[in-house]
Amino acid sequence: MKQYVVDAFAEKLFEGNPAAVCVLERYPNDELLQQIANENSLSETAFAVKEGEEYHLRWFTPGGEIDLCGHATLATAYVLMNYLETAKTEVHFNTQSGKLIVRKKGELYEMDFPSYAIKPVSVTDEMEQAIGLRPMEAWLGRDLVCVLESEEQVIKAQPDLEKVVRLDGLLLNITAKGTQYDCVSRTFAPKCNVTEDPVCGSGHCNIIPFWANKLNKTELVARQASRRGGTLYCHMEGSHIFLSGKAVLYSIAELNL
Repeated sequence: MKQYVVDAFAEKLFEGNPAAVCVLERYPNDELLQQIANENSLSETAFAVKEGEEYHLRWFTPGGEIDLCGHATLATAYVLMNYLETAKTEVHFNTQSGKLIVRKKGELYEMDFPSYAIKPVSVTDEMEQAIGLRPMEAWLGRDLVCVLESEEQVIKAQPDLEKVVRLDGLLLNITAKGTQYDCVSRTFAPKCNVTEDPVCGSGHCNIIPFWANKLNKTELVARQASRRGGTLYCHMEGSHIFLSGKAVLYSIAELNL
């Protein structure tokens, strides 16, 4: 089994979010898929199987299968369009979250994703204790989005992950208005056995609806302010979010399976 590792939402190697990608003739049992994800110990390993002109795509974290992953989708499209089907400039994926489309536009890979409906929720003492700072606002969709006062607070935050696990939502996203970018964010995923996701595409399906409404903009440039960092070019259109980013190949390996 061949496996690619791609840095997604990255301008250069060792930036963005690394994802492993395996393109298979058929799916093996789920236990093996989970073991591969555990062995990789990356935030996501993507498994794709061709179905006609489309691909069925699944994503596994070390904590289990998830319903949506942006950076691993971008990474899979990058592998397909650069190594396996080089004539393609558009790839269609069938997933747990419905059909996803990735289009190559110059150096960018644009993903058509559904946005999550988010609703305001009360800021709680539990949120403050988990983050180490009291959010100004809190919103809940699939994930919890906590809005902080400044970019500096987002960058310097050191959440208590044992307390983050007890908060609502699959992921914890902390965010603030940016100085060089429209918004900056960080994403923590202890429920998926991932400490901090370096760049989270699906998290921005919660974050961008908030900032698009707050800033009254449909075009936003977002920066994930993790140690690795990564940039997402975002466009809101109705219930869809178009997330674009660059990608860089790190490795190609043969799994001894």
